[in-house]
Amino acid sequence: MKRIALVTGAIGGIGTAICQALASDGMTVVANCLPNDPDRDSWHAAQRAVGYDFAIVEGDVADDASAGAMAAAVAARHGAVDVLVNNAGITRDRSLARMQPEDWHAVVATNLGSLYNVTRHLVPTMADRGWGRIVNVASVNGVRGQAGQTNYAAAKAGCLGFTKSLAQEVAAKGVTVNAVAPGYIATAMTAAMRPELLQTLLDGVPVRRAGRPEDVAAAVAFLCSPAAGYITGSTLHVNGGLHMV
Repeated sequence: MKRIALVTGAIGGIGTAICQALASDGMTVVANCLPNDPDRDSWHAAQRAVGYDFAIVEGDVADDASAGAMAAAVAARHGAVDVLVNNAGITRDRSLARMQPEDWHAVVATNLGSLYNVTRHLVPTMADRGWGRIVNVASVNGVRGQAGQTNYAAAKAGCLGFTKSLAQEVAAKGVTVNAVAPGYIATAMTAAMRPELLQTLLDGVPVRRAGRPEDVAAAVAFLCSPAAGYITGSTLHVNGGLHMV
C-alpha cells in the first residue's frame, strides 16, 4: 500500500523538490498551497509535464481553522496521512528596530504556528496506526541566528524545540519527528536578497556554492523512509559546512 504524504508550502522551490523526491520513493503526494494561489494551476501543469501528478489541497497553515479543514479534506480524499513535511515558510526581514508587528506575527504564525496547526490534526492517527514520519523544515539561522531575522530565526529555533518535544511524545508509538535545517539554498527566497549580501553569505560556505533544493529534498526523503526508523528528535543540517554543529 502506498504511503500518503502531505507537504505544506509545496509550490516553492524546496517544496517542489520534496514533493518530487517523495513521489519518486513511491508515495502518493498531496501538495498544499494557499487558497486561491495564483501559481497553483501553472505549477500543477508544470509538474505533470515532467511526470509528476500531485494531488493539491488548499489551506492557510498559519490559520488553525483552515489547517484543520485542509487535514480533513486530505483524509476524506486520500485516507490517513503517513508522512507530514512541514515546509511552509515566509520571510519579512528587517532589523528589530524597524520591524513592524505584522512582520513579526506573520512570520511566527507561518513558520512556527503552522507546525501546531497542521501536526495536531494528523499525529493522533499516525500514533493510533503505529507508524508515521514528521519532518519539519527549519533553517541554519534558527541554530546560529542572523541579523535582520529576529522573527524568522526565532520561529525556526522554535521549530527545533517543537521537533524534540513531539519526538519524545510519540516515539514509542512508531512515529518519528525530525528536522532538516537548510543553509542558503538557491530558491526564489534567496534570489530576492541583495546580490552583494548573498555573495557575502556564500563566500562563508566551505563548499563555495548555494545548496540546491534537491539537496534538502534528499535529506527529507531519507528521514521519511523506513530506513530512518531509529532516528527521531534529530536535526539534519544541510548547509555546505556553513555552520558545523
